[in-house]
Amino acid sequence: MLLYAVTDRAWLRGRALPALVEDAVRGGATFVQLREKEMEFAAFLDEARRIKAVTDRYHVPFVINDDIEVARACNADGVHIGQDDAAVSEARRILGPDKIIGVSAHTVDEARAAEQAGADYLGVGAVFSTSTKLDADIVTLQTLRGIRAAVSIPIVAIGGINVENMLQLKGSGIDGAAVVSALFAQQDVYAAAKRLYATSKELVFG
Repeated sequence: MLLYAVTDRAWLRGRALPALVEDAVRGGATFVQLREKEMEFAAFLDEARRIKAVTDRYHVPFVINDDIEVARACNADGVHIGQDDAAVSEARRILGPDKIIGVSAHTVDEARAAEQAGADYLGVGAVFSTSTKLDADIVTLQTLRGIRAAVSIPIVAIGGINVENMLQLKGSGIDGAAVVSALFAQQDVYAAAKRLYATSKELVFG
């Protein structure tokens, strides 16, 4: 959870996503989520398999955003689902007992419900304003601390996080930070990952 990389092809600029993911994990990303909102199943699955080959080589957990069938077909380590996506129980039925299921949560009630349903971790946000999800409501530091107090499963914060603001989350009890543009929008993804990893260690461990 320490440095959770969420892909975004909007920033590719002609570069190959699997290569950028490799740069990210070499630089310190400890977890990778493949997020594709517009891609057809076959292309999504092909890309997922290519990225899983990278994450397997570096022994980094790899999950698919939303699409349980792609996660199953590529044998990903799990899936991350939102509040409007499939239920945790459905994801568990399809993927089996050993896969990772992450759930997005924005309130204490959502966090508790996800844990009770069997989620393995929570993605909580948006903790800062973000260009990735323009309609996302901001989760305050107080709410983040409330969620931490309410559940025992790991929590990763997401939403507008970068090197400059990450340490504002210090003391919230989270287990890591999820980044999108702070990583994949950078010209040198490897160098960005190194900086973000160092900062996330300071955030979590002090």
